[in-house]
Amino acid sequence: MILGDNLFEKFGKVFKPGEIIFCEYEIGNTFYFILNGIVRITKIVGDTEKTLDTMGSGDIFGEMAILEQQPRSATVIAQTEVKALEFNRENFEMLLQSNLQMALKLLKIFCKRIYDAKRQLMIITLDESDYRVADAFLLVAEKKGVHTDERVSVELKVPLDELANMCAISMDETKKALTNFVRFNKIELIGESIKINNISEFLRMVTNKRKVAKHQARI
Repeated sequence: MILGDNLFEKFGKVFKPGEIIFCEYEIGNTFYFILNGIVRITKIVGDTEKTLDTMGSGDIFGEMAILEQQPRSATVIAQTEVKALEFNRENFEMLLQSNLQMALKLLKIFCKRIYDAKRQLMIITLDESDYRVADAFLLVAEKKGVHTDERVSVELKVPLDELANMCAISMDETKKALTNFVRFNKIELIGESIKINNISEFLRMVTNKRKVAKHQARI
């Protein structure tokens, strides 16, 4: 989508393994398109640094600084050597004006990424591991096009480490939450899959938790 030596000459940046590209809460006015390499997205939750995601070639990160002009919501670290295109508001607008097709593709990516980022933050604002895992189930089901307000059975393939990262909790906490759900017959573990017997139960569980938290915050 955005390839070519001429673009790298104008906008290219190279980051060494372990190099911090930007930090959570810092003010930023740039975003990045990864050409090669892998970055790790982390966030401080309580007193612990949690890995939220990893990204590679073709992914975009840091776009919220352009779209919402807000401080960085997470820290990004180069996991390998990373070659990326760096855009700020000014050169990004110039690029869009010269390439309508690229503009439309980027806007679609931005819309999806904004939703995903806000949805991810909703998960980690829940203060108990079981509720975070339940909300992660809902997010994965939503991405599959499942109507989570309907009483339906859903089979999800989510690696344990990915589920833990989505919830910003440890593997042990994730396993404990899964064990609790199995005990109460809410899920079945089938090989590498998780069968949810009634997805709407998880929606009610998470919705009620958020209502209680909102009420307590007002008191």
